[in-house]
Amino acid sequence: MLIFRKIPWFSLMLVMLSYTTLGWVISETKPQWFVWLVVVVVILLVLLILTTPWSKLARYYSSFLKSNTRSFGVTILAAFLFFVMIAWFRVFLDALLILSASILVKIDFQKADLTESLAFWFASIFSLAGLGVGAVIHHLI
Repeated sequence: MLIFRKIPWFSLMLVMLSYTTLGWVISETKPQWFVWLVVVVVILLVLLILTTPWSKLARYYSSFLKSNTRSFGVTILAAFLFFVMIAWFRVFLDALLILSASILVKIDFQKADLTESLAFWFASIFSLAGLGVGAVIHHLI
């Protein structure tokens, strides 16, 4: 029971609220089922990247950028993402809010000395629950 006292509930509620908004916005477009599947996979990948220790990510990225071709590709991708950020500023702000809330959960879990796997599972559960709650609320209203 001591572990439940250490869990950052406030941060998890912020994540759930952020993803509830995302679920509502996606539900407004009346997407096909595979869009929901892609969103869930992307959410889990982002949370996995955020809860992975930074040393492992740094090792991966340093090997990823060793060749000039790969560095050029990353530069082109970054320029394209910057253009998308400017063109769709409202979408960028929503994504930034969700990313910030997820990073807050990671920081709070680290501060509480809880494992990365526990952070991933709790963040995943609350994120996907928020996504579902947003979709359900949109359909009920």
